[in-house]
Amino acid sequence: MSLELINVKGTKDFFPNEQVVRNKIIKTLQEIFEIYGYQPLETPTLCYSDILASKYAGGAEILKEMYTLKDQGDRDLALRYDLTVPFSKVIGMNPNMRMPFKRYEIGKVFRDGPVKLGRMREFIQCDVDMVGVKSVMAEAELMYMTIEAFDKLELDIYISYNNRKLLSGILIALDIDQENTSDVILTLDKLEKIGVEGVKAELIEKGISKDIVDSIVNLISNEESYSLDYYKNMPSNTLLLQGIEELEELNDYLDTLDIRDKTKFNPFLARGLEIYTGTVYEIFLTDGSIDSSMGAGGRYDEIIGGFLQNGMEYPAVGISYGLDVIATALNMKSNDEYKSNVDLFIIPLGTKKDTLKIAGEIRKKGIKVDIEMMDRRLKRSLDYANKENIPYVIILGENEIESGRVKIKDMENSTEEEINLSDIVNYLLEKM
Repeated sequence: MSLELINVKGTKDFFPNEQVVRNKIIKTLQEIFEIYGYQPLETPTLCYSDILASKYAGGAEILKEMYTLKDQGDRDLALRYDLTVPFSKVIGMNPNMRMPFKRYEIGKVFRDGPVKLGRMREFIQCDVDMVGVKSVMAEAELMYMTIEAFDKLELDIYISYNNRKLLSGILIALDIDQENTSDVILTLDKLEKIGVEGVKAELIEKGISKDIVDSIVNLISNEESYSLDYYKNMPSNTLLLQGIEELEELNDYLDTLDIRDKTKFNPFLARGLEIYTGTVYEIFLTDGSIDSSMGAGGRYDEIIGGFLQNGMEYPAVGISYGLDVIATALNMKSNDEYKSNVDLFIIPLGTKKDTLKIAGEIRKKGIKVDIEMMDRRLKRSLDYANKENIPYVIILGENEIESGRVKIKDMENSTEEEINLSDIVNYLLEKM
């Protein structure tokens, strides 16, 4: 029986033209993260399943998508579905770590969920988290950093944001039973995707009473409910007041940073996951060309303390960007053809040893060099360089070695120029 060569659904191979874009995103984000004082961290892909399934972790919805397995010792393991829980585990295992601790991690995560444009089952998350800071100043910094990061990636975005305390307080004010709260929150979180009628239909399908459904529909249909001031006139409760206070403080920071026009208050945003305790936010493309979020996050003050069970608080807040969906957005936006990451292609004519040596010397100066090693005819070698979009080519024969002069071909403009072999690096640095 022949072996069928096929990728697992929700995974793919990334060819050089795609990976160049992905590497650019990673490099851009790493630079931004480090400018803001975040340090690199790497955690294992394999985790004990009970940690990922903890009540302090991802919640019931995400556990449906968790990949589980056993090792040869019959231990229950799982592939991480995000980078937040592994990060929380690190803090929990190192309770004496100096605070605040600011880290970023870029790595693969796995979710057995639906596959669509910009969403795979094996994908890379780019996470930034801060532990030890209670102030919503931390959220403001992360939102500001996000806008700067996407500006550098030349993607126009807005940040939708809310506070879970406010949302929980709203549901209390509407006299919604605690047993129905989670179901209602999960449905409200889909409002932007399924609309008012979709929310109504889903709540009815979940068996929520008609009175509660009517109250919710009346609220989300009211344009005034999308203003924070609206909730100051609601029957007050502790969570509602805390949510309003934290959002007003956050809004003051957003105004000071002059980024309020890049944000959108959404009182029904929940971020699904039960881990969030305060501010939550999601990133969307302004033009709506992709309906999935570019990233999301929020405040999760209870996970780490829950792991440790030591009665101490570990306030934490973070944000995660999806590399694959960002790459999809950039590829949709750009009409540029693939540009090789090779600067110079050298074709040796009876000078393989000299070519290897010269290429090595040029590479030490930061120039990316490839060499023709397949003994193809000159025309085919030039054709290869042209199809790979390598910008410059030199042919290195014995005459060139002896004279110390070479003709460097500009493949894009179909021109050539004779220069000293020793001047190649300076020539290319001026052109790049």
